[in-house]
Amino acid sequence: MDKNTIIGFVLIAAVIIGFTLLSRPSAEELAKQKEQYRRDSIEYAQTKEREKELNNLKDTAAEVKNENPVDDFFAAPVQEADSVLAVMDSVQMGSQQAEQLITLENSKLKVVFSTKGGKMVSAQLKEYSRYDGDSLYLFNNDAEFSLQLTNKQNKVLHTNNLIFTPIKAEGDNSLIMRFSYAANQHVDFIYKLAEDDYMLKYDVNLVGLQPMLDRNKSDVIELYWAQKMRRQEKSVKNEQRYSHIYYKYIGGDVKELSSDKSEQLEVKEPAKWIAFKNQFFAPILIADEKIETALLDSKVLVTDENSEYLKTVEATIYAPATVDMNAGTISAGFTYYLGPMSFTLLKGYDSHIDDVNKQLDLDKLVPLGWTLFRWVNQYFVIPIFNLLRGTGMSMGIVILLLTIIVKLVISPLTFKSFMSSAKMRVLRPQVEELAAKYPKQEQAMEKQQATMALYNKAGVNPMSGCIPLLLQMPILIALFSFFPNAIELRGQSFLWATDLSTYDAIIEWKNHIPLIGTHISLFCILMTVTNIIYTKFNMEMTNTGQQQMPGMKWMMYLMPLIFLFMLNDYPSGLTYYYFLSLLVTILLTIGFRYIIDEDKVLAKLEANKAKPKKKSGFMARLAEAQKLQQQQLNEKNKSNSTKRKR
Repeated sequence: MDKNTIIGFVLIAAVIIGFTLLSRPSAEELAKQKEQYRRDSIEYAQTKEREKELNNLKDTAAEVKNENPVDDFFAAPVQEADSVLAVMDSVQMGSQQAEQLITLENSKLKVVFSTKGGKMVSAQLKEYSRYDGDSLYLFNNDAEFSLQLTNKQNKVLHTNNLIFTPIKAEGDNSLIMRFSYAANQHVDFIYKLAEDDYMLKYDVNLVGLQPMLDRNKSDVIELYWAQKMRRQEKSVKNEQRYSHIYYKYIGGDVKELSSDKSEQLEVKEPAKWIAFKNQFFAPILIADEKIETALLDSKVLVTDENSEYLKTVEATIYAPATVDMNAGTISAGFTYYLGPMSFTLLKGYDSHIDDVNKQLDLDKLVPLGWTLFRWVNQYFVIPIFNLLRGTGMSMGIVILLLTIIVKLVISPLTFKSFMSSAKMRVLRPQVEELAAKYPKQEQAMEKQQATMALYNKAGVNPMSGCIPLLLQMPILIALFSFFPNAIELRGQSFLWATDLSTYDAIIEWKNHIPLIGTHISLFCILMTVTNIIYTKFNMEMTNTGQQQMPGMKWMMYLMPLIFLFMLNDYPSGLTYYYFLSLLVTILLTIGFRYIIDEDKVLAKLEANKAKPKKKSGFMARLAEAQKLQQQQLNEKNKSNSTKRKR
């Protein structure tokens, strides 16, 4: 930096310092400025306080308007100049209208209604309890029911916060919840609880409101229904598996949303009902005529063993209304079913309806498997189960007798399968001779062909033992669907199992272990041990001397362990049935072993060899396939040999 630049900076600094000293106010001027600043601060604070009070009044007005937006819907909006007075009037009006609770009750159901929204606030099933012994509520201050009206200015009135007036006749199990804006303008919610039933009639009646409603929506009733699905059962995982939103198309199928993930769906075709179904209980909204469209929303909650809720579910429902211009009314009718998922009970609601297309099909809320398996349950398992249950025996004995009956019914198939195994077993020495004749790996195809020729000559079909097993599968799979959804098992104890509708934990712990969870079920252990014994027993009985695939033996022993992990959380009634079923199967197999004389079986097979034998279609196709495979193998070996010589 040169000398001139330094001198310039010094002069600039001197000018700035001198100007600052000359322009500095005197002590008197500083005192005046300080006093003026204090006054400005006070005035600013007072202004902010007034603005805050005004904003509070506006917020209060908005809150009251949201809670009771009647003036905004029926008349012109309140002017801002009158906002304080409007707030005072609205608050005073709300304070004078306290919420009241009214109860309708029969032998099965207790429903509580609130004048706030004119809606149901709780529904208790009097004949049932939660897994922990508490009263069982389908909902209890955790559900929302609201009618939504839209006027010609496109403003919406929600009834959930309006104060209704209850009208209840003495001795009549019905209730009218009425909200009146004027003498000739009111909204009626009409409820009537059936005697000794789970049905609650619900009618919506709008009087004198048609002229002010949106023309495009005046003939449609819009309902909003939402609730949190309450946990009712001990096993959260198992209950979550069977908890869905269900709906039924008019004259069509029953559909469901996902149970294990959140999902939204628009029902675009007319539906008859919508259900928020838990494993064993459900509230169902049934339209008298139809639900034109509906928006459904199901959100899965993160759950553990201490969870109180499983999901949050919502439905916005649009149903056609009947408009009577002469009477000035708009009305629509519905029915709530608030009860258990008993197949026999739900099926009974269609007993008086001859037209199949008009049946409610509420029984399809009980998941009994796909069509074939559902038929087995509906026409075979459930009638026998109900017959045995009607005797008054304990449910454990009922399951035992049901198991024996099922095993006796399918015993001819079991016997046929065992006989097929016996035929192949007595031919085992001859099969082993063929194995010795073709010991090399490249002779495997020839050995297989020789074995099939032996079976064909003796009149033995290796597949005849599999077919009876396949024919038994529909019953076994049907029962897998039946037991977890049989509400009749709920709360029924047997031996150490306090409730056959849930797991029978013999050991429990706090921390969740992958695959196994937080407990071990005793019936599941017994089932697994019996299954391992049966597997060993069956492998010895069906050993035909043929070489098995590597690892097949251990795979057979691994399957029972897989079922242990799969079924540990399932109802003890199911694992108890499987334990009994395996035990009876072992006893039947031992019995067949003593009944069947294997020497006579062998003699008969040897006699068959002397007879001319025509191959069955299956055996002929199998022999042809083996022949073709052998030719391809020979060509491959020949080609490899040629390459090696080169």
